Amino acid sequence: MLNKYKTPILITLAAVGLALYFLYPTYKDSEMRKELAGLRGADSLAYLEKNDAEIRENRAKRIKLGLDLQGGMRVVLEVNVLKLIEDLGKNRDDVFAQIMKEVREEARSSDESPVVILRRKFEERQIRMSRYYGSLRDDNDKIAAFLEDESKKAIDRGMEIVGNRVDQYGVSEPVIQKLGGTRINVELPGVSKEAEVRSLLQGTALLEFKLLKEPEVAYRIMTAVDLAIAAATTDTTDTTATFAAAGDTTTITTPEGEMTAAQFSRKHPFFTVALVNPQYPGEAMVQEENRDKIRRWLEIESVQRAIPNDVQFVWSAKTRTVEAGKKYYTLYPVKKNAELTGGVITNARATLDPSFNQPVVTMEMNSEGSRQWAQITGANVGKRIAIVLDDAVFSAPNVRGKITGGHSQIEGMDNLDEARLLEIVLKAGALPAPVEIIEQRSIGPSLGEDSIRTGIFSSLLATVLTIIFMAVYYRTGGMVADVAVVFCLLFLIAVLAAFQGTLTLPGIAGIILTLAVAVDANVLIYERIREEAATGKTLRAAIDAGYEKAFSAIFDSNLTTFISGVILFQFGSGPVQGFALTLMIGIVASMFSAIYITRMIFNMLTDKYGSKVSFG
Repeated sequence: MLNKYKTPILITLAAVGLALYFLYPTYKDSEMRKELAGLRGADSLAYLEKNDAEIRENRAKRIKLGLDLQGGMRVVLEVNVLKLIEDLGKNRDDVFAQIMKEVREEARSSDESPVVILRRKFEERQIRMSRYYGSLRDDNDKIAAFLEDESKKAIDRGMEIVGNRVDQYGVSEPVIQKLGGTRINVELPGVSKEAEVRSLLQGTALLEFKLLKEPEVAYRIMTAVDLAIAAATTDTTDTTATFAAAGDTTTITTPEGEMTAAQFSRKHPFFTVALVNPQYPGEAMVQEENRDKIRRWLEIESVQRAIPNDVQFVWSAKTRTVEAGKKYYTLYPVKKNAELTGGVITNARATLDPSFNQPVVTMEMNSEGSRQWAQITGANVGKRIAIVLDDAVFSAPNVRGKITGGHSQIEGMDNLDEARLLEIVLKAGALPAPVEIIEQRSIGPSLGEDSIRTGIFSSLLATVLTIIFMAVYYRTGGMVADVAVVFCLLFLIAVLAAFQGTLTLPGIAGIILTLAVAVDANVLIYERIREEAATGKTLRAAIDAGYEKAFSAIFDSNLTTFISGVILFQFGSGPVQGFALTLMIGIVASMFSAIYITRMIFNMLTDKYGSKVSFG
């Protein structure tokens, strides 16, 4: 009999095996979290170092939990575009103040752009906008376009600053989205320090210009750090894993002589994962997955003592793809004290150099900034200056000569998008649009745990009651349907894990609804089987007819529900999307389990037991 159903059995087993494969990282991540929670101090550090790669891999592949289950904070920020428009005005008299007051009042209840409202107010008074913006020759169209462009850039600037700060804060899996024209939605899972987050998101962006240490000095500092890490981690870490793929016998030629990869890894842990940049020897390149490891090492007290008091290590804000598929952050040793801050910048603009067709950023400073910038660049010709926004380096150009007049040109960007990003960063210190928190919601970890407990309990209760009802009412058929429900739940969770979906409380509601849909399909089939059996057909013929005749009704109802799920997912947000996602996955899983798997089981049962199979 098994040979007869070999193909459907293999398909079912393959589906179950694949489901377990996708769910294993979630299980393993949960177990490792529990183990890590029971460790303290050096033991915790040793565990992280030894299992770093596995922890990252499992965390990347596990089912993500939404804020309502994991706990954390959701903050909605609004970029004050009106303040930006007001600050851009060059002549602030009583008329201008009155216009801005009217614009502010109307903008509260209008969906129109503040720039459109502003232009209308000027035109109602028959006043040219050039009286307060741009040059006297500019018409209203040109000025309005300029203000709209500046407003859009203010939103992009806010997004960039918020994203950079969240990244520096160390939040895993944050969600940062633009809402409408002026709002930014920020979701921070696992964060509970409300005051810290408010300060982090609302604080004025700190733009600084810091000198990089000379390459030979930087290398000496990195060497001291390397030795300090080796001494601090000798008894607690296993760095040989880095060269596991190469093998312990791989020979490396170093200034100290030849040594195996494992020996080099133990003796020079820092240089094992932080590769000195051959193009710029004063900086190191760190693969994306090793950044947290370097961070942990640099926080060790003995390692901090190896770093001079006037030096700090700062990460690049973005990664670069150096090798195929491999992304690297750059680690810069810079002077701790800034040479200049961004408050002196009056304007920045990304453009293409007409001479070489290369992207450049032009930067303008006020008179005080121009004077200081001339002194700084004159004293550091040939050296590199890092442009640092909130402790992240966005560019580190080389000083070619003394720059006077406050007009500078920054080169070296790979494309115009990178140049526009630098423009946004530089403008963070010039005419910033304030960011205000207009909505804030905190969910404590205990509340998240309660939600998980309640959600799991309600799911189990609904499942158990359904299983009991089906088994009592439909007898053998009901028990087969119960098996299908278990398979449906397994496949649903597995698909969610495979696509790194996020499970939310509404998502759990979607799962419960899916189980009901799966059972409903079986109820339709069983009632048709009963009707067919009542006409005198054999049980096998009644089963075949029941599945065939019920299929169109099941397919149509599931299709309409699926379409509803697509619409909810496309146009909904947050909890609505979580519900829609699990509903759509569940519908597909229920169709497979309630129709394909149950029919295979019934065919096998009728072959073995004949008419003894009962449908109540």
